[in-house]
Order: sequence, then C-alpha cells, then structure tokens
Amino acid sequence: MKGIILAGGAGTRLYPSTLSVSKQLQAVYDKPMIYYPLSVLMLADIRQVLIISTPEDLPNFRKLFGTGGEIGMKFSYAEQAAPNGLAEAFIIGDKFIGDDSVAMILGDNIFHSAGLTGLLQEAKKIKKGGHIFAVHVHDPERFGVVEFDRRGKVLSLEEKPEKPKSNYAVPGLYFYGPEVVAEAKNLRPSVRGELEITDLNRKFLKRQELDVTVLPRGLAWLDTGTHDAMAKAGSYVQIIQEMTDYNIACIEEIAYHKGWIDQKILDKTIKKMGKSSYADYLKRIEKERV
Repeated sequence: MKGIILAGGAGTRLYPSTLSVSKQLQAVYDKPMIYYPLSVLMLADIRQVLIISTPEDLPNFRKLFGTGGEIGMKFSYAEQAAPNGLAEAFIIGDKFIGDDSVAMILGDNIFHSAGLTGLLQEAKKIKKGGHIFAVHVHDPERFGVVEFDRRGKVLSLEEKPEKPKSNYAVPGLYFYGPEVVAEAKNLRPSVRGELEITDLNRKFLKRQELDVTVLPRGLAWLDTGTHDAMAKAGSYVQIIQEMTDYNIACIEEIAYHKGWIDQKILDKTIKKMGKSSYADYLKRIEKERV
C-alpha cells in the first residue's frame, strides 16, 4: 500500500500566520504539523508516500524531508495548483498509485490513541472499495457527515450539510483500492467547483463497497483549521508528552523501532537537531533501545 499526504490549500483561516509559511509546516507544540499525519501512515507500515502541495510550498516540504531516506522511507512530490477538491489527489497521484491500494490523510489532521495502530492495520487490508472512519463531534456541519441506522448500517453521506442527519463526521483519513483513481476521474465538480471526497465515497457506498469504522471514545482527532484549534492541539500534545514521558509523532522513533533505520542514521539526525529538546528525546530513545 502507498500513502498520500494532501498538504495543499492557502490556509486562509489562519492568516496572517500562513501568508509566508504553509499551514502544514506550522509548529504544533514541538514539531511541524505534517509530522502527525505522516506518523499515522508510518504506523500503518506505509513507506512510500506522495506529498501533494501548492507550487509555492512544495520546495519547503522537499527541504524538510528530502527523499525520505533519513527515516527509511521514499517520498515523492506533486503539485496541486489550485484547491480543486480532496478527490483530485488521486488523479494527481495516478502514476504514483499504479496498481496498489492507497491511503490518503490530510496534512492538518492529528490522530492519537493507544489503539490507533490496530485500526490502521485493519483498514490497510483493503483490496477493493473504500474504508473510512467516523467520529462523534458537536459541530458536524463543518465536515462530511455519516448517517447510520439503529444497527450501525450506513444510510447516507453528506458534505457539510446545513442540517446534519447525525453527529458523526468523516475525519481526513481514507483507504481505497487501486480503482479509486478511475472513480476520481469520473467525478463531476460540485457546486463549489471541487471534486468532493464525499461524492467519491458515495460511489463506493452505492455499490456496497464502503466500510465505515466508528472511532472509539478516547481516540483523539484534532482538526487544526483555526487558530483556537491550533492552540488546543499544541496544548494537547504538550500535556500528553509530559504525562507519558513519550513523544507523539516522533517519526525517527517510529522508523527506528520498526527497523527502517539503524543507529548510525539516527545518530546523524540527532547531530542535525543540535541542542534541541527533540534531539535529547532521540538520544533517550536510542539508549533505551540499546
């Protein structure tokens, strides 16, 4: 399976902070925001990742990650010239996806839970159709919304409805079979002029090829689209890291424990990080592993 991180958009809701720096490169406590969705793909054992962003921001993502070799991965990069919708990512990533299944995560979504890895590994088994998630929220009108019947069967999917039929939102994490590219190419733009991911999911739902997993209570999903949400996300990460004494979304730690990189590569990263607290944490992880 391959992975896509969609890190485009102008980030207008975060102006003036995003006038010169992409939203996904902004710091959420002690690391760039994009580390969090990248760590989700890594926990799903996905090592080939395509980062899609604007022509202006893409060079900075290349500068941050390079080829991906420092964490035992392989990164590719592609432009989304205009915000034409989430489903366009699969058209842009056509050649990258090839005949593989694919997971896509939005670059501004943060997921955290002790049981997250198991959910990801289960979703990764997909060979055909789609597998998405649902999470209970108090403001579903801001998101795609899933309607269930009393037995938990999915009845409908709506995109940012004025009168939501449920409080279950679809977070920005999606798993699909390789046919998703062809399905995306057959979509028509919505009234907003975008290729909607909800319309794509409706296609799979109509064919009874869409699985929806309700995320358990206790699993944190943070959408960092506003200044308040960014501040809360940073506070959440700080509190959890201080209470558990372990970092969230430390991509080098994940790669090291999975055996994707060795101690020599980790030492190079530690040296590059200088006298930062992040470097100190990596030193501790290295000692604990030994």
